[in-house]
Amino acid sequence: MVETDVHYPTDSNLLFDAIRKVISFSVKLCKEAGLSDFRQSKHNMKKVKRSFNYVRRLHYSKSKNEKKKQVQKLKIENAYREYMAICTTFIQKAEKAITSVLLGTDVRTWVYIQEIRRFIVHAKRQIDQIDRRVLKGEKIPYEEKVFSLFEEHTEWISKGKAGVPQELGVRVAVIEDQYRFILNHKVMYKTTDEKITVPFIRETKELYPDLKSCSFDKGFYSPGHWEKLEKIIEFSILPKKGKLSGKDKERETESLFLQERKRHPGIESAINALENHGLDRCPDHGFEGFDRYISLAVLGRNLQNLGRILQNQENRIRKTG
Repeated sequence: MVETDVHYPTDSNLLFDAIRKVISFSVKLCKEAGLSDFRQSKHNMKKVKRSFNYVRRLHYSKSKNEKKKQVQKLKIENAYREYMAICTTFIQKAEKAITSVLLGTDVRTWVYIQEIRRFIVHAKRQIDQIDRRVLKGEKIPYEEKVFSLFEEHTEWISKGKAGVPQELGVRVAVIEDQYRFILNHKVMYKTTDEKITVPFIRETKELYPDLKSCSFDKGFYSPGHWEKLEKIIEFSILPKKGKLSGKDKERETESLFLQERKRHPGIESAINALENHGLDRCPDHGFEGFDRYISLAVLGRNLQNLGRILQNQENRIRKTG
């Protein structure tokens, strides 16, 4: 899992991010078009930030006294109502500024308008989700949530690791050969391990026709994968999740399966090496930046491994020479 360069997302700070960008681009638009609508931008931002800071400092009461809990709950709801009202005012003001600008051949003006509209969509979504979650008590479905306005590919990943309840980033799958070179990688946007097992191996087999076997984590298992993989490679070491049937137990206790499975921890070493050399967190922005950074990290790892091999060969020559 490669983290994206984002802050921890909450409804309130995502709304603040959206309004901040709406105001900043509206200022640029008005300046370009000669309008005076957002001349008090610093005062506007202070107003939004003051309301945002007040909201984020509030917490639900843990008191056993129901009256105290209700009073605090009402206080939080009113704070959110005020926050949403202030943000809605600036959204409407920005929309009015857009309608006041006549679109011509000015590319810069057109870009500002598109950016304002984009962040207005984000702001309205966050206002809707705050209203539903805080005021109406609804639970927002995962597929409706956005975890960053700037790195929209960011996902909320919970692996169940001790001390790491969740991570913000994107899954990346890698295949390493017996010589510790990474043969192939895949950035897994909005997908999970078991969904890429077969297509990922098929793609790697096309790149490396000599590929004969591959060992997987349990997360890559799904019913039917065994049969599909047998048509692509000679032997697949794919442990089954959950209780084993007699046939599965027989397969997983074969000498070849056990022998190849012992080599599997080597991929953890590769993952650790990638993370230690900069792939724990991606500082680049956007889908293209993320893909490029992953590819360069894999290339860097392979060059490092090649350098190690050449260095060892040189050392052996010196000793024997």
